[in-house]
Amino acid sequence: MDIAQLQQTLQRDAVTVVFLNVLLQQLGLPVPAVPTLLLAGSLAAGPGQLGAMLAAATLASVLADWLWYGMGRRFGYRVLAGLCRLSINPASCVSQTEARFVRWGLSSLVVAKFVPGFSTVAPPIAGALRMALPGFLAAAGAGAALWAGLALGIGWMMRDTVQAVIAVLDAHAGRAVAVVLGLAGLWLGWKLWQKYRFRTLCTVPHVTPAELLEALAGEAPPLVLDLRGASMIAETGPIAGARVAEHDRLADALGDWPKDGPVVTLCACPEDAGAVQAARQLLQAGYRSVRPLKGGYEAWLEATRQGVAG
Repeated sequence: MDIAQLQQTLQRDAVTVVFLNVLLQQLGLPVPAVPTLLLAGSLAAGPGQLGAMLAAATLASVLADWLWYGMGRRFGYRVLAGLCRLSINPASCVSQTEARFVRWGLSSLVVAKFVPGFSTVAPPIAGALRMALPGFLAAAGAGAALWAGLALGIGWMMRDTVQAVIAVLDAHAGRAVAVVLGLAGLWLGWKLWQKYRFRTLCTVPHVTPAELLEALAGEAPPLVLDLRGASMIAETGPIAGARVAEHDRLADALGDWPKDGPVVTLCACPEDAGAVQAARQLLQAGYRSVRPLKGGYEAWLEATRQGVAG
């Protein structure tokens, strides 16, 4: 569909187009919603139609958030782990976002729509943490209304400018498509480079679960930092002897632990992403013996089960 066709469709049934576009985008599909909201706002016949589009966008966003909330409430940390695995950049671990969500509470839902990536993981985190549904819906609705209202309002107030830009794009559709594809290629290349760069950083020496069990039974056991998210810890229970830690507050978890003392970082992220990040951060801070646990929480769980069975 070209720009002229999109304009005609919006003029004919703007409320439905806005609802479907926002719903698909908030469900996680790569369908940009802000350009549609800007264009829809510029085409609004008056405040009444603008209000109807705002209501449709808010309803669609809240509906998608409610579905993600239900997934998180039913499946817990497994939904968050799945989102983490789908990320093109494994260094972007959900547990880090979850820690910030726990710290900020309901207010984080109000600003979630303005933070790329956070808007997708915030609703399932809220469900996994058993946040009260009325409070969740109220905060999600406020955030959606603010986000959609801002885009629609900008389109409405700058409708002449938006229409002029649309006319230029329509007149040079081929070049516009080439520019968009070029920018998309640059973005994808940047993400793939981040993924490659992360994997080169994964050369930090790891410790196996068997080696960790042996070290814990020795005379100088290491400090184990549990970097899993709050929802996973609440669902599966804490690790005996480990200290719960957040990426943004590693110093708090370390306390007065000596810098020459052994430290093991543990997470439940793909490719041990969070544990590797934390280990590198501590090594740069001057801690001499820091190693991430190979295989993360699942490998640790399997090793302890085998130890009990043995």
